[in-house]
Amino acid sequence: MTVLGAVFRPQLPPERLRDIARTADEAGLDELWLWEDCFLESGIASASAALAWTERLRVGVGLLPVPLRNVALTAMEAATLHRLFPGRAILGVGHGVQDWMAQTGSRVESPVTLLREHLVALRALLAGERVTTDGRYVKLDAVALDWPPPTVPAPPAVFAGATGPRTMRLTGEAADGTILTGGTTPDEVRRSRQLIAEGRESAGRGGHHPVVVYLHTATGPGGAERLRAELEATGLPHGVAGPAAAVAEAVRALVEAGADTVVLQPTPDEPDPEGFIRFTAAEVSPLVPRTE
Repeated sequence: MTVLGAVFRPQLPPERLRDIARTADEAGLDELWLWEDCFLESGIASASAALAWTERLRVGVGLLPVPLRNVALTAMEAATLHRLFPGRAILGVGHGVQDWMAQTGSRVESPVTLLREHLVALRALLAGERVTTDGRYVKLDAVALDWPPPTVPAPPAVFAGATGPRTMRLTGEAADGTILTGGTTPDEVRRSRQLIAEGRESAGRGGHHPVVVYLHTATGPGGAERLRAELEATGLPHGVAGPAAAVAEAVRALVEAGADTVVLQPTPDEPDPEGFIRFTAAEVSPLVPRTE
């Protein structure tokens, strides 16, 4: 089933989150996604607040940069959210933007190694296991959560962000889902699916691996100009501007290429964030096929 979401960009001040989360909940949006970009807003604190202010909305965090986080703390925070708001929190981790990691003194020599070790330990902790590991970066001595999340029918999924081929394969090997950045084209989604499948095959893993894709989106007066400016500033190749029909067509293209969830990403200068949420839920969503 296709899932449609929208981003609360952390360029907005934290105090705007309450109204936007409630708008998303009331409008029937599937998912609201948050970022933990340096040095803006905490992903976990924001997710907890958004979940508490709403009744049915699912809230995703994509991504939590693992160099900033001890895996035991990540597991404690994730387990708390999953127990407080069963079935409504979606958490993704990534190796972080390396320039930002350098600013905090947390940059590592091998980000992919760190992400792999973090994923393996985090998934084990959330499955209720007692973990001892002495990796290159992740070191735990008989650590287990006293309040693990529910593990029936399965432990909560851990997503991971990826761009390059090595990380893409890693998400297939060690994560439960993959998050692809804004600017990803349908052809790149297809290629990502192939790399993820290679990783899953190498690890002997079966079952479906969900893929989340961000889609740069602008609508309303001046939307095309705002989108063009953002794509030129970021150097990214792909986005959509226009009315609901044009946006839905771009969503369908990503879904046909292999995306399970498409998250509309407004421009940083979106003049009406609440209106963007209502547009996504009320105008785009009915045009997107909801069944497989």
